[in-house]
Amino acid sequence: MQIGFALPVSGSWATPDNVLTVARRAEQLGYASLWSFQRLLTPPDNQIAPVYTSVLDPTVVLGFAAAVTERADLGIAIINAPFESPALLAKQLATLDVLSRGRLIAGLGLGWLPQEFVASGVPFERRGARIEEYLRCLEALWGPDPVRFDGEFYQVPPSIALPKPVPRSALGSASGSTLSSTLNRPPILMGGDARPALERIGRIGDGWISSSRVPPTDFGQRVDVIKAAAEAAGRDAAGLRFVCRGVLLDAPRTRPLTGTLDEARNDLPALAKQGVTDLFIDLNFDPTIGHVDADPAASMRRAQAVLEAFAPA
Repeated sequence: MQIGFALPVSGSWATPDNVLTVARRAEQLGYASLWSFQRLLTPPDNQIAPVYTSVLDPTVVLGFAAAVTERADLGIAIINAPFESPALLAKQLATLDVLSRGRLIAGLGLGWLPQEFVASGVPFERRGARIEEYLRCLEALWGPDPVRFDGEFYQVPPSIALPKPVPRSALGSASGSTLSSTLNRPPILMGGDARPALERIGRIGDGWISSSRVPPTDFGQRVDVIKAAAEAAGRDAAGLRFVCRGVLLDAPRTRPLTGTLDEARNDLPALAKQGVTDLFIDLNFDPTIGHVDADPAASMRRAQAVLEAFAPA
């Protein structure tokens, strides 16, 4: 199981200096990956968690971190594909992949907040059908030129779409996944927790990224659903990646990844046994850290302690 770390992207600790400090230190300590996530906007009546109030753009923050790192993969967990055209996102992700020398892990989702769909000018309905076509269009844009795509939701007229992402076959596989080393593009992992979403991932995705709401004890159930769907579709489930967002809370021991740092670290073997191939420690969802009114200095002290405690070495 590869261990990663989420960059400071939410709330008061999401500053330029803190992003650079965490990115550099995580790579020094041997973390395999650095992660970000997306939130476009939030409703003013506190319908969702306060940690979503102020969130840095995921592709921009990873590009910022890429400039001061050399080895760690750069993961988006996740970006909601319907909010951008496939051509625009293909360009952004390919650029990030090229500038980072092939370190991108692309995590895509459907989106779930109606206000974000209104603000993006995209219908909320038929999100599942839209994302399936979106992935086909994205792969076409990253494939041989000239590119052409004619779908129900998306069209690309005959075009040259450059640059292309870095072929993974030229890089090998740091994750141990047989899939990653045979792709000619970044791995496309997907979010989602409903059974149809999990089955969709098994049919068409390269793996799954859990949300902050999935209990660590229930991870294996989702893995089983995805693997079964992959096998039913004639795919090799052994090559899929299963990424656990490890929401670490500075709170009394009530579930895995709470309590003392020693107690939380001792939870990792049980997660690996559930089929987790990658886990990243995420402090952004701790309300004492990812809140806009949190003390950023205290957040960084906590981050430094956690970085040392979970260091893969």
